[in-house]
Amino acid sequence: MIDESLLYSAIKHASELGAEYVETRFQADYGFAISLRNGKILGAGSNRKSGVGIRVLVNGSLGFSSTNIIDRENILEAVEKAVARAKSLSSLRKNPIKFSIERVGKASYQVMVKRKLEDLVVEDIVEMGSTLYNTLTKELTKAKIPVSTFSFETHTQEKLIITSEGAYVRSTVPRIYVDSNNVLLNPEKGTLQRMVSFAASGGLELIEEWKPVETIVDEMKRLENVLVNGILPPREKVDVVVGSEIVGLLVHESAGHPMEADRILGREAAQAGESYVKPGMIGSFRIGNEYATVIEDPTIPGSNGFYLYDDEGVPARPRYLYKEGIVNEPLHNRHTAFLFGTRSNGAARAMDYASEPIIRMSNTYFKPGDMDFEELIEDIEFGVFLKSYMEWNIDDVRWNQRYVGLEAYLIKNGELAEPVRDPILEITTQGFYSSIVGVDKNLVFHPGTCGKGEPSQGVPVWFGGPNVRLKKIPLGVRA
Repeated sequence: MIDESLLYSAIKHASELGAEYVETRFQADYGFAISLRNGKILGAGSNRKSGVGIRVLVNGSLGFSSTNIIDRENILEAVEKAVARAKSLSSLRKNPIKFSIERVGKASYQVMVKRKLEDLVVEDIVEMGSTLYNTLTKELTKAKIPVSTFSFETHTQEKLIITSEGAYVRSTVPRIYVDSNNVLLNPEKGTLQRMVSFAASGGLELIEEWKPVETIVDEMKRLENVLVNGILPPREKVDVVVGSEIVGLLVHESAGHPMEADRILGREAAQAGESYVKPGMIGSFRIGNEYATVIEDPTIPGSNGFYLYDDEGVPARPRYLYKEGIVNEPLHNRHTAFLFGTRSNGAARAMDYASEPIIRMSNTYFKPGDMDFEELIEDIEFGVFLKSYMEWNIDDVRWNQRYVGLEAYLIKNGELAEPVRDPILEITTQGFYSSIVGVDKNLVFHPGTCGKGEPSQGVPVWFGGPNVRLKKIPLGVRA
C-alpha cells in the first residue's frame, strides 16, 4: 500500500493551484491466471498493475490524470496535468460541474478469507482442469467434446481513496474466477456451446463451495440430452418460466443500464448506448406490475461486485431501481445527484488507477418471492421453462430484447418434461415486467464483467434473480 502522505501532498498541491475539489486514489490490481485447453496447459502467469489517479474540479470543470510511478515528483506532475486539463475545459463549458453535498466515509475494510490466495497450489488447478476434460470425454456418450477450455484466475484489488473533503477509505478485496467453455458435437444434431462461470470475492475456500468439475459435468450431461433429444418449442402462447440466469442478465440490461443517471442524461449515447428512461419518469413511470422490483446492492457479502464505499468516498447502500413496478431510483455519482437534486447513492467506480470513476453497476437482481419452484409451476398445464441462454441482444435504449434459450424444457401438468431446442424469448422491457404472474424464492447470482465508457472499463458484477413466471407469451425458434 502507498505512503498516504504522498496523497495528502497531492491534495495540498492541487489546492494551491486553484482546485476547489481534489480526489486522490491509489489502486493496485494483482493476481495469477492459468488456462487449459482439452486438459493441457495453454499459458500461465502473474500480473500486477498499480498507480495513482488524480481528479480535480477547477473553475467548474473536471480534470483527471494518473501515474504508475509512485513517488512525490511524478504524483505532483500528475496533479499539474489534471489541473491544466480542467482549466483548458473551463472556458468551453457553459454550465459548471457541481457535486452534491455528501457525508463521505472514513473507514478501512477488507474481505476476510479462510484460505489465502497466495496459498494457491498451481498443480491443483491443473489437475482440476484435466479432470474436467477427462470426465466429460468419458461420461458424455452421445456427443463429443471437440473443445474444452478451463481457466482460473485470482485477483486482489487494494485501494486508498483520500479527498480534499475528508474522505479516507482503505480497502482490500480478493476475488477468484473459474471459467469453462465447452463445445458439444453430435454429427446428426449439430453443436451446442456453453460457457460456465464462477466468480466472487473471497479466498480459495470458494473452490470447495462451487465444486466446478461436478457442477460443469452435471450441466453438460443435461445439455447433451437437450442437443440429442430436444424438440421445437410450442407455437401457441404459453406460460413461460424464466430461469435465474436469464432473469439476472435481463435485469442487468433492462433495469441496471437504463437506470444509470449518465445514460438518462444522454451522456453515454455515443459510447455504450442510451436509455428509454427520461428524468421526468423517475418516481412515476410504471414499467411493470407489483412483482417488478429490481435491486442494485454493492454491499452483499462475498459478491463479485462488492464494495462498501465508492471511488468518491460515498458510502454504498442498496438502490431500488424499480420498486413494485415503478421506475424508482437511478444510479448516481455526486455530479448527477446534484443535477437530479438528490444525494449520491455511491455508484462511482473505476476499473483501475488509470481510469476515471464513472457510474457503474455492482450486484443487480430481481427481488425474490416466497414460493418454491414446484409451487411456481404446479398449475401450468402446458408451458416452457427457460433455464439458461446461449445468446442475447438488446437495443440501445434498453427496450426491445431477445434471449435464445440453451437448457430448456416443456412443462406439462406442473412437471418438467421433454427438453426444448432453441426457444426464443423476444419481448419489450415493459412487456416482461408487466407479464409476471409469479416469482419463486430461489435467488441465484451469476458473475459477469460489465463494460462501459470510453476508453472501455470492465468491472466485476453479479446479476441474478429467482425463477420468474410470465403469463401467455409467444416463443420463437432459432433458425
